[in-house]
Amino acid sequence: MRLIRKPVLCNYYVTYRCNASCHFCDIWEKPSPYIELKDVEKNLKDLKKLGVRVIDFTGGEPLLHQQIDVFLRIAKKLGFITTLTTNALLYPKKAEALKGLVDMLHFSLDFADAAKHDEVRGVGCFDFVMKSIEIAKSLGEKPDILYTAMNENIHELEKIYYNICLPNNLVLIVNPIFDYNAVETGGGLTQENLHYLTKVSRWKNIYLNEAFIKLREEGGNHVDDPVCKAASSSIVISPKNELILPCYHLGKQEFPIQGDLYNLYKSDEVQKLAALEGRLPECEGCAINCYMQPSFAVEINRYFWKALPSTIKYNRLKGTWKNIF
Repeated sequence: MRLIRKPVLCNYYVTYRCNASCHFCDIWEKPSPYIELKDVEKNLKDLKKLGVRVIDFTGGEPLLHQQIDVFLRIAKKLGFITTLTTNALLYPKKAEALKGLVDMLHFSLDFADAAKHDEVRGVGCFDFVMKSIEIAKSLGEKPDILYTAMNENIHELEKIYYNICLPNNLVLIVNPIFDYNAVETGGGLTQENLHYLTKVSRWKNIYLNEAFIKLREEGGNHVDDPVCKAASSSIVISPKNELILPCYHLGKQEFPIQGDLYNLYKSDEVQKLAALEGRLPECEGCAINCYMQPSFAVEINRYFWKALPSTIKYNRLKGTWKNIF
């Protein structure tokens, strides 16, 4: 049963450029412009009219954009919940300007060992994450640590948890790795590691959407009975000011927004493509977290009930009961 028929999330790519080169990501390889203020102002108003609740300013590395604080301020003024994930290289420089503007601020960290983390990220990020934690806390912010769980680093989870998260009273968000396009991520998590993640998800200050685990155990999205609601629950905007459908990772079609996102999204052409969400041949087996998170929230099914306890837990840990997803 469909619970919410409006899109709830916008993945707003401010640029595809990045100052890191993570081996499990190909976004940084793409040539890219930066989004423009005039487009952001208009698009955010249209997103509000469309019913979107959460704006995820993403990339690439979103802090590379010189006006990221301006975009966040506009989004907050319009009443959006804001989220931003960063490798932390630029956070110490921009922390003051970002203060109070990001509801869900995530610092990416995959290893408790500096050399190993920096090797995976392709640049020296680790020390900047540690410094950013200290700065954020001094400003009264509540950052999270975003840990991408891979077979190669599963043993690092407890080190990050005990040595970094608990001493700083930070939430550890566990983000299971996913395959997409031609990116070599080392394959999906083993069954043993999936069971391990389920166990640790019950620990204090750890957030893992358990529906992610269930979806992987059941082979991901299936085109004959799709759980994915990527195009109807999420709106994806590219740095070129294009609406991307059915999702960024599939990117079957890009529609120039041309100052009227609201009517473009409502158009027959867009809605016909959106109706194919989860049903395209490429959608078989997909388990991409970015789109499954909102998909689990808009339709009452077994994944909705599996995701609900962890969603409530995260809201409690963050000290807010906002209805995010």
